[in-house]
Amino acid sequence: MSESPVPDSPSNPRLLHRRRRHRALLACVLLVGGVAWAGAAPAHGKARGRAAGTLSIQVIRDRLTLAVTRVPQVYLYGELDAGAPQRFAALVAAGRIPAGSDVYLNSPHGDLAAGIALGRQFRRGAMATHLGTPRRPGHASQASKTAVCVGACAYAYFGGLYRWAPTGSDRIGLDVAGAAASPAGQPAAAAGDAAAYLASMGIELGRAVPAPSAAPGTVSWLSADRMLAAGLANNGRLPLTVSYQLAAPEPELTLNQVDRRGEHRLVVQCRPGQVTLSAYDLVGSKRAREIVARGTHSYFAIDRQERLTQPRGGAQAINDAVLISRPYPPGQLGQLLASHSIGAWVGGSNNAFRDGFSFQLDAVQRPLHQYYLACWRAAPWPVKPAP
Repeated sequence: MSESPVPDSPSNPRLLHRRRRHRALLACVLLVGGVAWAGAAPAHGKARGRAAGTLSIQVIRDRLTLAVTRVPQVYLYGELDAGAPQRFAALVAAGRIPAGSDVYLNSPHGDLAAGIALGRQFRRGAMATHLGTPRRPGHASQASKTAVCVGACAYAYFGGLYRWAPTGSDRIGLDVAGAAASPAGQPAAAAGDAAAYLASMGIELGRAVPAPSAAPGTVSWLSADRMLAAGLANNGRLPLTVSYQLAAPEPELTLNQVDRRGEHRLVVQCRPGQVTLSAYDLVGSKRAREIVARGTHSYFAIDRQERLTQPRGGAQAINDAVLISRPYPPGQLGQLLASHSIGAWVGGSNNAFRDGFSFQLDAVQRPLHQYYLACWRAAPWPVKPAP
């Protein structure tokens, strides 16, 4: 007489079925710990729970990603549908997409109002926008790595506080017929909303997109150089600001810039017989102490040339900032303020690893010249006679 299978025997079909279900459930739990999906299955498999013509959202926040980038990476790809802003907002509300996240876009067409709504969410969350395709595991079949962002997607991109210009074969474009305000074919109300949105984001398309001359529906592709020159992209830096007080006896100039790493400030002060340069790298008190402790020297860089170098001790950690301060020859102030770039750095034994910042000055030459004249009037310095 044959015996029935032992209940815990590997040959028990019911037990094998339960074990398979347990393994599948465990794999799903482990996956969701690092990746959240809204509207789609993983990029390497068949789409599940996603209707045709909707935007997919992939959130990557595993330990390695957060250790390297400090914020999650969010991939938005496919058609930008009317419901996309609500799905994105739900992930924000659930804490899956925190403020400051990196958002990667890849959408060739979609709903303009949805693009604007997403862009507003990006700006409220101080998020950074890039072009990029979703991550794929090593065993997946190779797919195109080119990201294309057109129309509504471009409007979403403009909502990023920090906006990286496209690189490689990635492309971003606008419908030529509506480039000055909105994509072609949109009703007047949508065009008005688009114009108001761009103004609130500080975006002026006219500086980068020529007046429409092609047929409606033609895409005007924006190059990285054009986008950076027109302020459509900033590669992680907000515009440099200039403030000053020009009254004697000590005119003072302050240059300030905020980027993803923190806030950076350069103060120039002139008084009779002396000019002082002071650089403040506001990186937080703990970080400031670490930079000063491991630095071997500090210096200013004028047009990328190292100047005013001092060994260890020339930089100080003051509150939440690294401070580098040096006297500067008054007779060379004109050369300093006419330079293309000024930076301040703390270097280690290998200058490939350094901490600090650099300002590009070409866009602020007029106020720098005004400050130079104010210094000259308040505290004129000796002028060397011509040989």
